[in-house]
Amino acid sequence: MEGGFKVVSEDYAIVLDYLATGKSASYKSEPIVQLIGTESFTLLEAVPKKSLKILDKVYIGKDKRDEIDFIKRRVAFKELTSTAAGELSKVVKQLVLEKKEKYLEFYNKCGAITIKRHQLELIPGLGKKHMQDILKQRQIKPFESFEDITERVKLMPDPVQAIVKRIIEELEGNDVKYYLFVRPPAQLKPEFKKRY
Repeated sequence: MEGGFKVVSEDYAIVLDYLATGKSASYKSEPIVQLIGTESFTLLEAVPKKSLKILDKVYIGKDKRDEIDFIKRRVAFKELTSTAAGELSKVVKQLVLEKKEKYLEFYNKCGAITIKRHQLELIPGLGKKHMQDILKQRQIKPFESFEDITERVKLMPDPVQAIVKRIIEELEGNDVKYYLFVRPPAQLKPEFKKRY
């Protein structure tokens, strides 16, 4: 499947880091929290209403918020604190496992990006042989679980960890042309915003 990225508003986020006195370089001393959205993995910086713990799930939607005063801005991966960056893989894996049906659907339904390139080839550890095996197996019968993928596709890397690695690559944004799972940076031109 191919098409423009649909911005999914983030209603919930996971705390990656809590800085009680803010960043040292900041002119204003206020608590800061770095967050990752649970839908499109949007990296955010916000001002909390109270002390928060790493891995807390907080509401950031449009209704009344109990823990977050306001969202300051979106942040780039390179702006994350070392603590936030250190928590990222664990949190992304947790979010993928919480919505495993969504990511299993990716393996069952994703399509070509161009005539010569398939979305499966963007997943770390998957090459043309894996892609062909996955396409063949899902035509026979859709995959029912991640374990089903590893049982039916020879030498398949861990399907969950492969998705997590791709999400981290997209968050890092180094030479990323296609965004499968992450909200693309605002400056990208629409033709490069691909999502399955």
